[in-house]
Amino acid sequence: MNSGEDPPAIEARGLVKAYGEKRALDGIDLTIRRGQVFGFLGPNGAGKTTTIRILATLTRPSGGTVRVLGHDVLTEADAIRARVAVTGQFASLDEDLTGYENLLILGRLQGLSRAECRQRADALLAAFDLTGAAGRPVGGYSGGMRRRLDIGASLIVTPDLLFLDEPTTGLDPRSRNQVWELVRRVAAAGTTVLLTTQYLEEADQLAEQIAVIDNGRIVAEGTSAQLKSRVGSGTLHIRLLDGEQRPQALQILAGALEGTVQLAADPLSLSLMLATRPDATDTGRLVGRAMTQLAEAGVGIADLSMGQPSLDEAFLALTGHRSGPATDEHEELKA
Repeated sequence: MNSGEDPPAIEARGLVKAYGEKRALDGIDLTIRRGQVFGFLGPNGAGKTTTIRILATLTRPSGGTVRVLGHDVLTEADAIRARVAVTGQFASLDEDLTGYENLLILGRLQGLSRAECRQRADALLAAFDLTGAAGRPVGGYSGGMRRRLDIGASLIVTPDLLFLDEPTTGLDPRSRNQVWELVRRVAAAGTTVLLTTQYLEEADQLAEQIAVIDNGRIVAEGTSAQLKSRVGSGTLHIRLLDGEQRPQALQILAGALEGTVQLAADPLSLSLMLATRPDATDTGRLVGRAMTQLAEAGVGIADLSMGQPSLDEAFLALTGHRSGPATDEHEELKA
């Protein structure tokens, strides 16, 4: 690194967090450059929230070194806290106060003058489409409105680094899309965003770089496209004419093709994530042979398609788990 170059937004080496005999984090190495949206994926209990708590100086690590915005989390916590903001899985707002009052109080707590607070609150409420609800108590807000206000509260003083821990948990699709647009705006303005999520589409939409954590260890890192290509060359999707033939189809495909067969909830459907092959012609030849074997066995095919593995399929292959609703790990993320 050149002497005049800014250090990474986050740099962790050998990060460990133990709770008694249990290691929630077991030697994590992580580098996040400034100005990017970084996705942090993992199944329930993998260590996502624990990592965020350490990076935000809310929990002390048991081992390793961690620097955030060039500052050590153990010896320079105050310098870090002055430059970061945290939005957890649940809105940290006073429900008895209006949206406007919540922002004013938070601005004053962070050292803004009354005039600066009013100006900043007005700007955030307008940007997040909440001006019409500004005078209403937060207790009457919808889930999507609360989440937007909570993110706005994190930006009352523009942070260099924003931690978003499961920001769209429990939101309907429309509200989720609104939050995604807010995240894009925040990143476009220059704030580094560390996003933890179990919604794979969310990471696909927002993150420039993704790390997958499982059992307290980073098991893969790269762009969304790189993670997908790492686990397979493509996914074969098959819909059968007769659901009772699915076990037979599964057996034939598993024997004819290298890859992981996955059964869909639809009893007529199954898919197979094909192993990576350098020669696409070779893959096509093997798929053709498998289709011939299915036909010879009398297994009727209603529909057949090939596509790139989804991030959800990559997640399953890398961790052995499907993504799912968020649950607490060792402790809820609270500032």
